Amino acid sequence: MSNYRRASRAGGTYFFTVALLKRRGNDLLVREIDLLRRAVPDVMLRDPFRTHGWVVLPDHLHCVIELPEGDTDFPARWRLIKGAFSKGLPKNEHRSTVRVRRGERDIWQRRYWEHLIRDEADYRAHMDYVHINPLKHGLVQRVADWPYSTFHRLVAAGLYPPDWADGSRAANVPFDD
Repeated sequence: MSNYRRASRAGGTYFFTVALLKRRGNDLLVREIDLLRRAVPDVMLRDPFRTHGWVVLPDHLHCVIELPEGDTDFPARWRLIKGAFSKGLPKNEHRSTVRVRRGERDIWQRRYWEHLIRDEADYRAHMDYVHINPLKHGLVQRVADWPYSTFHRLVAAGLYPPDWADGSRAANVPFDD
């Protein structure tokens, strides 16, 4: 088994990209958004974390979360979130021989991208990336038009203006997925 090196800091804040196995033309995450909306809080009750930013797109999601003091176990949280979501779906997907042998579903990519947030500038850049992603992917003309995002909560808290990233800022986001 591969030994992946992950940056970790107890109580750290992390950016994640988590994707479906089959991405092209797949809208499973928004089609089954209520299932995901139940899975995440259920995991948070058992293994707490703080959500700073989150966006769900048709075939992947991005988020910035913070773990409790002394805690570095984000892999367990993703395993539980993916598992709870998958268990709520009918078992009608084709599974590869390897996934059948491992008892896995053909829903999620096994791995995910994580990044330990280093400082305030890094935090701000990743929060902006999370929220601009629906615009970047051409799903909306304005960030405020995408319903599956913490952007609306952060606007209500006064952290973003309602007209932020009206289309002119898309080229300034330094990340790509």
